Amino acid sequence: MTTLKGHTALITGAGQGVGRGIAIALAERGADIAAVGRTLSKVEDVCAELSELGVTARAYELDVTDEENVPGLVDRVAEEFGSLDILVNNAYFGSLGPLLSMDAKKFQRGFRSAPFAAFNFMVAAHPHLVARGGGSIVNLVTSAMVRWDGTNYGAYAAAKTALRSLTRTAAVEWGGDNIRVNSIAPHALTPALAGWAEANPQEAEEFVASIPLKRIGDPVADIGRAVAALVSPEMSYLSGATIPLDGGQAFFG
Repeated sequence: MTTLKGHTALITGAGQGVGRGIAIALAERGADIAAVGRTLSKVEDVCAELSELGVTARAYELDVTDEENVPGLVDRVAEEFGSLDILVNNAYFGSLGPLLSMDAKKFQRGFRSAPFAAFNFMVAAHPHLVARGGGSIVNLVTSAMVRWDGTNYGAYAAAKTALRSLTRTAAVEWGGDNIRVNSIAPHALTPALAGWAEANPQEAEEFVASIPLKRIGDPVADIGRAVAALVSPEMSYLSGATIPLDGGQAFFG
């Protein structure tokens, strides 16, 4: 399918895991990719993979918490590709652990990389999406927001809950610009999760058992291709939603 041919997607945290999976899935549908990451070599490797799919892919090095340089990067992407149609705010680096184990800096880290960074990218992307007659933004949140036991996930869930609220507000305020804004809450077998599962086999087994589909999602097949469908013209009436991509584990009712 080439339903996204002629579209440009900017993806943060694209050097590995879910970000890489989304980049591959969008490229499979023909989208050109601006891959953003903190480690240039990682996004360059992903771009080499994407180029084999016949799309234009460029790597950009940026820490998403570098607020001053976000607008310039977004403008540069739009200029170099000639347009910007899709924004995926995937990058996140925060802290896990009991609340009393954290100082203010650790607690705030996830906010800086999630809702604060996403806000900066969204505002910078807005005029470019408007210039294209509309576009699509996808923000990554988490089922930890509704986890039955929030122990150790407090800072993570709080930051992502803020991002979910931001997503809904932008969907409402920017709907008149034909900009759709949605969030997804994925489980995916990322390098970090794979490492945790290897180090904690019993907990990992219990975790998988709690997923109705009895497996952890694949970054390309289960997460990336769902995002590709979400930003495609076939889903043009869906906005302001949070979509769990977790095999049925979380209850977002």
